[in-house]
Amino acid sequence: MNVKRTLTNWRNYRRTVAELERMTTRELADLGITQYEIRSFARTAHGF
Repeated sequence: MNVKRTLTNWRNYRRTVAELERMTTRELADLGITQYEIRSFARTAHGF
């Protein structure tokens, strides 16, 4: 069960990163993050 949860978290992390990377700098600024913070933001959001 733990492996399944880890894989699900990883997929969700990758999906979040992909979605954020498609956003413009202005859209990211509206969320309060920069392009350089995308991976860190996604890791925090998904418990990594």
